[in-house]
Amino acid sequence: MINKQTGLSRQQKIGSGFGALSTADEVLSGIDLTGRTALVTGGYSGLGLETTRALSNAGARVVVPARRPETAEAALLSVPRTEVRPLDLADLESVRAFAEDFLDSGRTLDLVINNAGIMACPETRVGPSGWEAHFALNHLGHFALIHRLRPALAEAGARVVSVASSGHFLSDIRWDDLHFRTGYDRWLAYAQSKTANALFARHLDLLGADSNVRAFAVHPGSILTPLQRHIPREEWQAHGWVTDDGRPAAGFKTSQQGAATTLWAATSPLLDEHGGAYCQDCDIAEPATTDDMLLGGVKPWATDPASAARLWELSSELTGLSEF
Repeated sequence: MINKQTGLSRQQKIGSGFGALSTADEVLSGIDLTGRTALVTGGYSGLGLETTRALSNAGARVVVPARRPETAEAALLSVPRTEVRPLDLADLESVRAFAEDFLDSGRTLDLVINNAGIMACPETRVGPSGWEAHFALNHLGHFALIHRLRPALAEAGARVVSVASSGHFLSDIRWDDLHFRTGYDRWLAYAQSKTANALFARHLDLLGADSNVRAFAVHPGSILTPLQRHIPREEWQAHGWVTDDGRPAAGFKTSQQGAATTLWAATSPLLDEHGGAYCQDCDIAEPATTDDMLLGGVKPWATDPASAARLWELSSELTGLSEF
């Protein structure tokens, strides 16, 4: 199941015993994470909150970086073994400060869930170079965070899970116009960032192999969460996300079901020999054979090793972080 030329897993189901309707609690049933430390970006809202709760229930200590620490602390008030630390993924100086503070604590990280993100937001520019916000926050911020935290990851032999999306179906990396300088499209901006999440995991696993750092990308499924806050409700119905009475449409998951694939990728021993894989429905995803995002699968541009290496090099140049 491993490609001998790249050392990366092929996109082929392995029979996990779980499926599209499995929940976070079911996936972690019998798994004891006592003494482990996890980090979940965006771990105080939507799928991130469900992920944090499930990890805490399994005994893990969960660090939750947050752009709005007060909001995060309120959301996590009843979730034990959690700690909130300030972090703005769109600000590389904030990423540096967070990582240095964590490394100074002398702790290691067993699990990192790159969960935070934005979706289909109005055109927004961040940083001194005016980076497009989806690419900057969803990808470059996490790229810089993992680089900065590498000593803590390597010492623990961590797993890193990037929450991608079937939204990647809509766009490969726009190599000639990453930041939409010649015309902004909110859906293509989101799609490009999700392709980047998948490619990031692919190359991180390759580079992290010597220190036993494994990486995976996941499509959590279609779930209605605060991620859709920038999308008017009338669009939800136009896209077929909700029924006439406002309930989630057929094929949509609950938040508990949506967090399951992330947690499976973070903890399942079945993935020990399948690093870099793109997963969905608590298994490795098969190559996409249609353009139906509800059906899912993974498009070839989101798993291409050459593209993953190219994106890594480009991201290193943009962030100024060349060593890993």
